[in-house]
Parts: sequence; structure tokens; C-alpha cells
Amino acid sequence: MNMTTRAATLDDLEALNVLQQALIEVERPMDASLRQQGTIYYYDLAELITSEKSEVLVVCNQEEIVGCGYGLIKPHDRDIYITTHYGYIGFMYVKEAYRGKGLGQVILNKLVEWLKSRGMSDIRLQVYQNNPNAIKAYEKAGFQSHLIEMQLKTE
Repeated sequence: MNMTTRAATLDDLEALNVLQQALIEVERPMDASLRQQGTIYYYDLAELITSEKSEVLVVCNQEEIVGCGYGLIKPHDRDIYITTHYGYIGFMYVKEAYRGKGLGQVILNKLVEWLKSRGMSDIRLQVYQNNPNAIKAYEKAGFQSHLIEMQLKTE
């Protein structure tokens, strides 16, 4: 396999939205608060692709997009932090047939480097607690648990 990594373009939107739906299907069983039927979107990918505050990366096997992720510079919502902004990583997804080949680590490392090159010293991401494979991959890249978000479903 001849894998390449590159910045996504607007021409990639259709393929990226297919990956977004695949990611949502993986995560729906992990989150009872998500609508369990129909098409939903986590991300405005066109905005992420065109914004100067974000970088969307894709990994391709020839012309096929097989993995993706984005880095985003976000402002802190309160004036209590050492920095005014932090880096956020999201939309980490690799097609099942390509998992276990280190592609997620390639994307993650490139996004961390992109964020660091823009002065981000605090980089965060979110992962479902019941997604041990993803947690292990993020820990391998040096991420550590920071906050635990808790949920109570009353219905």
C-alpha cells in the first residue's frame, strides 16, 4: 500500500462526509444522547477545511481517502487559563480495513505538529470512555486523561 497524507480540500467533502457518518455509526452505541436513527453531522467540514484556524488531514491509499482528522485552534471560554487558546483534535477516523497500520498515529502526530507550529502548548481531544482502542491510541501519543464528563439519563 502506498499511503499519503495531505490537507483536505473541498473536493474531498463527499468522501469525508461518508467517513463522518461511519464515525457516527461507531459512536452511536456509546452515547445514548445521540439520535439513534437518521443522518446527523458532528462537523461543518467545509468550514474546517477553509478556516485558517483549522487543518483537516486525510490519509489516502492511492485516490481513496481511508482516514482523517482535524486540528482546530479554539479560544478558552473563560479568562482563568494560562493561555488564551488551545488546540483541539477531532474527527479521528480510519476505515476498519486500514486499522492497526499506524495511520491514526500518523494523522495525530501531524495534527499535533500543526497545532504546535501555531503556538498551541495545550492540546485536547475528547474520547468516549467505552472506546478502549481509541484511548490506548491517544495514550500512546502522550495524551492523558484530564477531566471526566459524567452523564445522568433520566428517561
